[in-house]
Amino acid sequence: MLKDGIYEQILNQEILDQLKKIDPETTNYELEELDADDSRQLLTIYLSQVIRSGLHYLRDSFKSGEDKAALIAQIRLANSIIDQVAQHTGEADYEDLQILEQGEVLTSIYHKLTQSQKITPIRPQTSIVENALFTGSKNEPSMLSEIKKEIASSDQVDLLVSFIKWSAIRPLLGDLEAFCQKAGHQLRVIATTYTQATDYKAILTLSQLPNTTVKINYETDHARLHAKSYLFKRETGFTTAYIGSSNLSSAALTTGLEWNVKVTEQESFDIVNKFAVSFESYWNDPSFETFDPDQEDCRKKLQTELNRYKANTFHLETSIRPYNYQQEILDRLQAEREVYGHYKNLLVAATGVGKTVIAAFDFKRYLAEHHHARLLFVAHRQEILEQSLQKFREVLNDFNFGQLLVGQYKTDDVSQLFVSIQSFNSEKMADLLPSDYYDFIIIDEFHHAAAKSYQKLLSHFKPKILLGLTATPDRMDGQDILQYFDGNIAAEMLLGEAIDRQLLCPFQYFGITDNVDYSGMKWSRGQYEVSELENVYTANDARAKLILRSLDKYSNNLEDIKGLGFCISVKHAEFMAAAFNQAGIPSAALSGQSSYSDRQQAKEDLTSGKLKFIFVVDLYNEGVDIPAVNTILFLRPTQSPTIFLQQLGRGLRLSPGKDCLTVLDFIGQANRHYNYEAKFKALTGPGHALPYEIRDGFPHLPAACYLELEPVAKKYILANLGQNAANKTGLTQQVKTFSEDTGLEL
Repeated sequence: MLKDGIYEQILNQEILDQLKKIDPETTNYELEELDADDSRQLLTIYLSQVIRSGLHYLRDSFKSGEDKAALIAQIRLANSIIDQVAQHTGEADYEDLQILEQGEVLTSIYHKLTQSQKITPIRPQTSIVENALFTGSKNEPSMLSEIKKEIASSDQVDLLVSFIKWSAIRPLLGDLEAFCQKAGHQLRVIATTYTQATDYKAILTLSQLPNTTVKINYETDHARLHAKSYLFKRETGFTTAYIGSSNLSSAALTTGLEWNVKVTEQESFDIVNKFAVSFESYWNDPSFETFDPDQEDCRKKLQTELNRYKANTFHLETSIRPYNYQQEILDRLQAEREVYGHYKNLLVAATGVGKTVIAAFDFKRYLAEHHHARLLFVAHRQEILEQSLQKFREVLNDFNFGQLLVGQYKTDDVSQLFVSIQSFNSEKMADLLPSDYYDFIIIDEFHHAAAKSYQKLLSHFKPKILLGLTATPDRMDGQDILQYFDGNIAAEMLLGEAIDRQLLCPFQYFGITDNVDYSGMKWSRGQYEVSELENVYTANDARAKLILRSLDKYSNNLEDIKGLGFCISVKHAEFMAAAFNQAGIPSAALSGQSSYSDRQQAKEDLTSGKLKFIFVVDLYNEGVDIPAVNTILFLRPTQSPTIFLQQLGRGLRLSPGKDCLTVLDFIGQANRHYNYEAKFKALTGPGHALPYEIRDGFPHLPAACYLELEPVAKKYILANLGQNAANKTGLTQQVKTFSEDTGLEL
């Protein structure tokens, strides 16, 4: 009897007979047509099962001691199948594939150099035809012993591992030396400096072997390579690969309870081929750098990276370098100026990509050619300026570089100045300095520059280079900041690309059904009335409990949470902090009115774990880095994609032990003037953030991310999208798909 569940079963007479017995009133089943292009693999798997069963049946039909007769019977069955293939294809070549009845298997061919030479083939204990699983059990060969034999019988070896220990290379060294000394053989190794677990001696020794190339990935803060895999290529067509959990360490290859699958070219050609193709893509990726043992800078770089967290002192002479993706952006900026003559440049890059570091390297390059260049760096918050100045000092390797003019910071030296736009205006700098005083002007969070407060600065100064930085160039008021850059974006790396490159943490977004009905709330100047929202939120213990229940439901461990909650007002933030504290979750409330020391202390307490949540209003939207944040609560309606992505970006920084960001967005029944499209497109659409991939007419997030909407929250969104469909927003197909998925009539 067929059991309930999913299948991918080719329909045969047996299955058809069982399906005919099914009562269509109580049971339904689905059939789909076998695609001619995809049929080869399914038919091969099906036939292998039938043939295996038939061969097993034949073997069992013979008595003990009739082994030869049983073998001949199985060979004849196989040959009859080959006959059928030859007849159906009309290819005579298949007749040469008939199995000889003496039943022998070719196991090796080696040419002897001399008449008297005797060659003893070395082969793995496990088959090079059948797949196998290694679990570290004492009853199976050790990974170390098998790898030694795989090396001895291969023509090319590709190793892709997170780290390499000398304890693993030492027992393999003799085998690797013998392998690498043979003409035509090649050893390629990819490793990383992740967690500084790799031994320098292991890399140095491998790189000194003949016919060997070693590549190292140093970008362990961004592109964390966790793969542990080994490919043993054989020109005979019997390539094997090991994929699993074992790095090149003694424990992993011998005593550790590591699991590894051995796949063979003969049984799993597609997997082995994908392994080879993926390895080649890494091999040709510039983020994997060749380690040349004869180059002092290569040796020094590897030693420095492997000892990065072991050193007791910080050496100022150790300068930082741009990551490869940052260098790509720097090259684009240079091309804009040198090739196209554009010296007003806008850099659009997602939060966490390192716009400030890129700007610092850009200025460093300019400073190398113009030794007395004057710099003006403008932002709108003190925290941003402090962090930016620190980054510039690190990049320039000059810890006396630059002065701050913001808040309590005062200076008479304005030649290398990091200033807030408020201080710039209050000090009347545009009236005091000539228009050509600054050679290089950088304006951070440039989407603010359309505001009136920036106009005096932009209209007065005529720098050699103007560099704007922003993660979100779009403004809800429709003003176009590209006008300051001749309508051109010099370089960009949007959120989806940054996540795909593993520069930012992936997120899991959950749309939670809110118990607040916004449909009848007052709508003014394109938004809900703040006072009305505040009254509803701060008199709503049930909503606070809903938020706490949702947090408990969707978070992994409350003890490990480091969260930000975005609120509508100071009173709302204080209400939420009080509710969380009462529930035993240490929390604080902050706003733009909070003192600088209070903001800094809260930031430190959240990072250390003393606080679990900070509830904020008009704060932490941008420019403030708290990499440890792993949970975001959207506790107010946010229609602006700019603000939404800025707030989302507060949790996208990479941080040790943080595998993804959890996002809880509370979604209620909206006012008909509100439009979920902007937020929806910010998450999934082409305009603001992520790669726009269409599957079944619906845009999806990158594979690393996840989106889930609770049923009622989804209905609220659908209803709102339906109300706005007349605006021709481009969501017609999304609405249709949502409707079909939920059964909601729009």
